[in-house]
Amino acid sequence: MNISAKSIVSNSDMIKNYKSCRMMADKYGKIFILKNNQPDAVLFSIDEYERISLFLEYMESLEEKEVAKVLALLPAEGKRKSYSIEHLKKDIN
Repeated sequence: MNISAKSIVSNSDMIKNYKSCRMMADKYGKIFILKNNQPDAVLFSIDEYERISLFLEYMESLEEKEVAKVLALLPAEGKRKSYSIEHLKKDIN
């Protein structure tokens, strides 16, 4: 995932300037919030949240074999953690 430096804010900026951070989330779809220079949270615009929610609902509706097919289609670039289907189901519920 490529993250634009324009979509990163500090925790203190988020607290002090919530309105401008919300506007940034609307512009970029999401902003990444850092606390002590470490990733802490993500603020999604409602449009981005709805887009992601639709995808998650779709994935939840699939059978295990279908999920495996979708995962096999994901690009192999970068380091990715592997999760079992049971682990993913547990996180969703």
